Amino acid sequence: MCLAIPVQIKEIIDENTAVAEISGLKKTISTALLEDVKVGDYVILHVGYALQKIDPEEAQKTLALFASEASATGEPA
Repeated sequence: MCLAIPVQIKEIIDENTAVAEISGLKKTISTALLEDVKVGDYVILHVGYALQKIDPEEAQKTLALFASEASATGEPA
């Protein structure tokens, strides 16, 4: 099973690399597949690569759904 998740860009390192955050966890990711990524953007992340920019409202809905499912199962969000 593959999972792509929305993450928020927190820092731009160079034109192909950024730091993204989800649930307080920060990770260095590749932005080589996208153009014009800025701090504050939400992107879909899969195996370390930002695949697509996503609307912030849609990202929040998806993250809220993940959090809801995690709390229902007792798993950490």
